[in-house]
Amino acid sequence: MMADRRAGVEQKDGPRELRVKPIKNGTVIDHIAGGQALNVLKILGISGTTDATVSVVMNVESRKLGKKDIVKVEDRELLEDEVNKIALIAPAASINIIRDYKVVEKHTVDLPDEIVGVVRCQNPNCISNTSEPIKSRMLVKAKNPVLLRCIFCEQPLTDRIAEYLI
Repeated sequence: MMADRRAGVEQKDGPRELRVKPIKNGTVIDHIAGGQALNVLKILGISGTTDATVSVVMNVESRKLGKKDIVKVEDRELLEDEVNKIALIAPAASINIIRDYKVVEKHTVDLPDEIVGVVRCQNPNCISNTSEPIKSRMLVKAKNPVLLRCIFCEQPLTDRIAEYLI
């Protein structure tokens, strides 16, 4: 195998194969439902202007999900509220904490029974969407696929949850 020093490209006998190199320290989010990686980046506040080194792999084959996405963020370990938000759009995700190229922690995401102040109700007339000083409150009725229900107006939320993240 010949190594090409540009962008971690390795040449084998045959077509070029691109591989994402391992990270020394940081977080790998695996088993994200196919097509949701960009929403995960949004949750993490990562945009094109960030200084963070981020690798995104989208729509790769997965025995578990059919198609999955993977996000690697170097030199960052996720906060609990970030993991909780990721669970809303990727309920099968696993979070791997990497230190010195080794997985030192591995967690699967888990939704709590109630989510407060994370997702706004999609009902524009809900009291939680007014100027009243209350936080949105959603009951988790199902975890995979995710089904939320507003405590105040009982409006269900199943699709496009990423659009309603606060």
